[in-house]
Amino acid sequence: MSQVTEYSEKVMDHFTNPRNVGEIENPSGVGTVGNAKCGDIMRMYLDIDDNGIIREAKFKTFGCGAAVATSSMATELVKGKSIQEALEITNRAVMEALGGLPPVKVHCSLLAEEAIHAALWDYAQKNNIVIEGLKPPVSDIGEKEE
Repeated sequence: MSQVTEYSEKVMDHFTNPRNVGEIENPSGVGTVGNAKCGDIMRMYLDIDDNGIIREAKFKTFGCGAAVATSSMATELVKGKSIQEALEITNRAVMEALGGLPPVKVHCSLLAEEAIHAALWDYAQKNNIVIEGLKPPVSDIGEKEE
């Protein structure tokens, strides 16, 4: 018996009309994370200006509808934010912005949070800077789940 998963209207909207799909040429930072358990892979591209403001964010995601929706919402949330503000966007913030996710799909929001962090890490590495509070990214978020 398969489990029926209820999605909010916002999740459905971001799944059927995802924002910011694609890649950025010569991005400031790119982060790729996955979840080996479910097979989702998310790649986030950031364009960060000289003042540390995220001008543009795009994504490419291979995964379920919730993974696409959380990627889409995450790019919307980081645009126009400073690096420090982007770092503070948690999976909870992504879920709340989407009107919630079913418990079995919470890991998708973790993927979005980690993709932001991985892209910021890449940016920091390329520019030889330290971003306060930023930890090295994990490639498989399954390692972070309880």
